[in-house]
Amino acid sequence: MTGKFMMSAETPAETLDWGKLRWMSHPPSTGAGQLTVIEVNITPGEGHDFHKHPDQEEVIYCISGKVEQWLGQEKRIFGPGDSVFIPADMVHASFNVGDSDAQLLAILGPCVGDQGYELVDVAGEAPWKDLR
Repeated sequence: MTGKFMMSAETPAETLDWGKLRWMSHPPSTGAGQLTVIEVNITPGEGHDFHKHPDQEEVIYCISGKVEQWLGQEKRIFGPGDSVFIPADMVHASFNVGDSDAQLLAILGPCVGDQGYELVDVAGEAPWKDLR
């Protein structure tokens, strides 16, 4: 494997109903095997609802904005410079509670599957569906 520059202007954004993702490193874009890195932009009032990554650890770092960050059933309000470590298989969620886009950097490892990322949505299950 060789290294690869990933220039923001040349890395397409994936638009979701709650914001945008930019895959800065994952198996299809860089050939990574250990780290998946995602730039995440959450629209005001929206969020990446409760989910987990069964076989991946994650660090979420807040670059800008105001984020209600959940780790299990505990929440904190994040601002720039704040971060959270999420063990594999732990439920978490991120909601933008500010007036402008919130920008996060999500780093997951190891890479899992062809995309380097696995997700199990639990937002419709108890107790997660009743926390907000």
